[in-house]
Amino acid sequence: MGRREKPVDRTIPARAKLADFLRERKAAAGLTYEQMAKHSQVKEAPSQATLERAASGSTVPSWATVEVFVFMTITKDEELGGGPVAALHRSRELWIRARRATRAPYDIHAAPDPSLISSRADLSRALRRQHVWVGFPPPGEMERTVGSWALPRSTTRRIIAGDTLPVDPHQLVAFLKACYVIEPTDLEPWLYAAARAHTYEGLRIWKALQDLLAEAPEVDRTEGPPVSSDATVVYLQKRGAEVAA
Repeated sequence: MGRREKPVDRTIPARAKLADFLRERKAAAGLTYEQMAKHSQVKEAPSQATLERAASGSTVPSWATVEVFVFMTITKDEELGGGPVAALHRSRELWIRARRATRAPYDIHAAPDPSLISSRADLSRALRRQHVWVGFPPPGEMERTVGSWALPRSTTRRIIAGDTLPVDPHQLVAFLKACYVIEPTDLEPWLYAAARAHTYEGLRIWKALQDLLAEAPEVDRTEGPPVSSDATVVYLQKRGAEVAA
């Protein structure tokens, strides 16, 4: 019989909730930390000590550790249901909350609302606030999340400092994804906000919107693609973007 696990550290409630979630998954899978560390289907699995620390509540583990933890504790029901998609969504939500609780200022109570953006300055402030809202991910981590070709860390530092904006709509999307705005339906309002702020030329925004549509084909589009800059302005205006004709 293995040694008894220490109680979860509940000093910071958001960290404790993440730890509880991970421990519940481990218990449901019927595994020990030692067995998980030797998981044959996971290349370079975290060490036993890393896994124990991740579920201790005393620290916020890396997302990579949380993600591997979820995959190693997949249940039979999840296997039959197509995988731990719901568990990954839930674990990401808990992880971001835990990170925010330990890193973000106490006066930040909500994520930025892209519908309130109307200028380049608004867009810059909202991007920086989103970065704070998810717990100040370092530029190097953000670069690894989306790829150096999409978001170089040097550019990320300048965006975070408020010295520049993303160079095009695709880099805007990359920055937001690195700040854990993942779903196409959540990214779409930011592109409309960029149009309102006159940040990028309309057809470039349209191309980025089409790329989002490719990621989420269930999003309805009843109109065909604009074929000119003027048509793009009309399209974006219909979608609530107050761009100049």
